[in-house]
Parts: sequence; structure tokens; C-alpha cells
Amino acid sequence: MNYEFCSKNTKELEADFELCFVQDKKLSTYKGDKGFFELMNYKGEGTCLDASKKRLFIELKSLAYEDIRLAFANAYKVLSKLNVKSVKTPSVIGDCVVTSFCALVQGFEFAAYEFDQYKGEKKPKKLAKILISPQELNGKKFSISDANLGLKTGQIISNATNFAKNIVNEIPNTYTPLKMAEDALNLAKADKNIKCKVYDERFLEKEKMNAFLAVNRASQHPPRLIHLSYKPKNSKQCVVFVGKGLTYDSGGLSLKPADYMLTMKADKSGAAAAMGIIKAASELELPFEIHSILGATENMIGGNAFKPDDVLISREGVSIEVRNTDAEGRLVLADCLSYAQDLKPDLLIDMATLTGACVVGLGEYTSGIMGVNESLQNDFYEASKTSGEYGCILHFNPYLKELIKSNIADLSNTGSSRYGGALTAGLFLERFIRKEFKDKWLHLDIAGPAYVEKPWGYTSFGASGAGVRLCLAYLMSLARKEK
Repeated sequence: MNYEFCSKNTKELEADFELCFVQDKKLSTYKGDKGFFELMNYKGEGTCLDASKKRLFIELKSLAYEDIRLAFANAYKVLSKLNVKSVKTPSVIGDCVVTSFCALVQGFEFAAYEFDQYKGEKKPKKLAKILISPQELNGKKFSISDANLGLKTGQIISNATNFAKNIVNEIPNTYTPLKMAEDALNLAKADKNIKCKVYDERFLEKEKMNAFLAVNRASQHPPRLIHLSYKPKNSKQCVVFVGKGLTYDSGGLSLKPADYMLTMKADKSGAAAAMGIIKAASELELPFEIHSILGATENMIGGNAFKPDDVLISREGVSIEVRNTDAEGRLVLADCLSYAQDLKPDLLIDMATLTGACVVGLGEYTSGIMGVNESLQNDFYEASKTSGEYGCILHFNPYLKELIKSNIADLSNTGSSRYGGALTAGLFLERFIRKEFKDKWLHLDIAGPAYVEKPWGYTSFGASGAGVRLCLAYLMSLARKEK
């Protein structure tokens, strides 16, 4: 869709339809429509279509950014069913002009997203132009340059999020580790500011990434370590993202039940998010050196599969007793985090659909934020509130470390208790973070929101691009502090 900030008031703009916002259910704003509201029994909740006057009334619960997103998303859902090519709207502004216009775009773009690549009949998208008036609901004055910056930022973040969604939604019979490597290389080709290196199994062997290699052993598709980098001039910090890229996870010899195996194409969500983040960071011209490290592999079954009771020696030299081959993502991340720390990051963030326990604890729509530096966790959480993604800080408990002790190795890849599984997985990863980077590391368990088999809010069935907006919100908050 094309977003155009205009100089005329809403009434003067020519479009197929007009958006009218109802705040706090106060229909008195539209006194001339009282009879229509009574006829339609409209109380200011949800949406109400006035086809004769070509207007759509939409409830705006508040000027919080998430409510702005939802209002425009709800508008799109109604208009997409009509033969409407253009729509005009007043400006809707909360505390920050840039973030408000960013939210406007995201509402439209996320509501419009659909993964229909494998459908024979595709629904054409007719709405193409959004005309935005400088007329503001509450009469606030604002800078046109801020409005345009918000529109641009919204499109970049939306595109990056939808880019990640497409990767996650892709099917396992075509989306292999080699296809992930191809997508990363194509991303670098499309953006001259992004570089990409792809490393094969021989490199992994040379680097002694035995935990990573073990997970891949039974797959006919070779693993790939993918390293994307964005290095602007005079960068302020080095930020490294590490993404779990299990293009499919059967559970290995600790085989998943059939119902739990379904949707495991989404186990590559962390890697997809890391790609989306670096794509947006380059387009936003963020002042940080950014690296995205992706561990791409499958976890399958076969005569060569790694087994419960195996002991693996990781790249960090830490020995791992395998007690469950379905706790494979942390094995891949252990070696990828080791590689990432060689880049000497000022900030290190890993993202993974790591544990069902996180979904049990936080629900399907919230990511867990873990780490040893509580100040970093708090800063990340505060910055993430504007993003539209939901996060919850989970604090480590030193007593939980007892649950991942092993009698025959340095640690076990699963806890000895069913309780606290999200935290014991995070504590497992913490064992591979070197002392000098512990205060610079965050672990995001995105298992809940990464892939949901029903639409929610402005998010369609399937992938949500979890992690992309969370991390970009934090990076942009850091960039503002650097100015």
C-alpha cells in the first residue's frame, strides 16, 4: 500500500472511503449521524459501516500505540471486503508523532498480510492508497517531517516483520537449511550494506561445533552457519543477534507425538527474526554494527541420529549429557553463541522457539526475556512496550541450576524436574556465555507468539514475526540515546 501525507483537511481529500474514529465511545463527536447510529444500534464499539456516505466508523479505545494499530487494522479488515481502492483518514497521534504514524502503517500492513503461496485461488488486494490528512483528532500540532519519518519507519518495520513471517510460514519440504542460506545471500544481494557468509559442515567440524553437528546427523540436508553483517561508518556499538534456525524439528529419537510435531516448521522463527532485524536495521540506517548469526539445521531420526545418553563436547569445551534429543535448539545455540562471542559484542541477544514451558507460563502471545543483568532486562522491556509485541521478564533462580547438573558431564541438556523449564533452558545457555559477556547477554524465548494457529489482534493465522519489533524497538531507543 502507498501512504501519502497530504496538505488538505479530510473533507477536501478525494478517496473512495473515509475513516471516522470514535474515542471513548463518544458518538457525540458525530452529532449529525445520531439517527444513523440509532438505526444501526451502534454504541461506539467495534466498527460501523455507512455505505451511503462511504464512511467507516471505528472504535479508538485510546491513543496508546497498540490501540492505534488495532483501529487501523480493524478498518482494513472491513474495507478489504469492499471494492475500495483508496481511503482517507485524519492523523491519529499519541505521545510520539513518529511512533504514532509508524503504528498507523503497521495496523494496515499486518492486517493485510496473508501467506497464500500454496493456494490455488488468491484473493486480490484492492486497497492501494492511504491518504492522510494533517487534521488531527485532538487538535495537536505536529511536524510534517516527523509524520513522514513515521510512515517510512512503519513501512520498513512492517516489511521486515512480514519478511520474517514468510520464512517461518514456509513449508519444510522446500525450506531446508540450504534454502535459508539462499535467502540470506539474496538479502545481502538486495542490500549493498549487508554482507553474508555461509559456512558448511566442514567449517563446523573445524570449529569443533559438535553440539550443532550432532543435531544435524540424521538429516539428509546439510547444516549451515549463516553470518549476516551490517557495518555503518562510525558505528557506536557492536550488536550480535543469534537465531535458532531449526527448519524442521521431529524431536529426533525422543520423537514428538504427532500433534506436537505439527507446526514445527516454525522452529526456525529465531533465525527468521534475526534476518528481519538486520534487514530493517540497514534500511533504518541505525548507527550500530550488527551481526545476525543463524544456526540452520533439521532434527530428524535415522540410524545416524544422536541419542539420549550421548555426551557432546561443545565449541566452548563444555561437555553436555544428552538426556532428550528434543531439547536440541539449545545445543545449536550453545555453539552459535560461542561463535558470536568471538565478535566481541557490546550486546548479545539470542532468539529461539526454545521451550513449551514458556508457552505454559506466559501464554501464546508473550515472549520470555531472560538474562543475568536485570538492568539490561528492564531497559529492554521498557523499550519494547511501544513495539506491539508482548514480553515478560523471567528472573533466573540459582537453585534451578541444580536441575541441569549431570553426573557424567558438565551439564545436562534437560532439567531433572518438569517445572521451570523455560528458566532451566535459559540457564543452560548462560553456561556458554563467557564471563566478560554475561552482563551484555539477553535470551528471548519466543515459543509462544512465534506461530499461532488462529488469528489474533492484527496478526493473521501462523507466523507473527516474533522478535523483530521487540529488538528493533530496543535498538531505536539506543540510537536515540546516542544522539
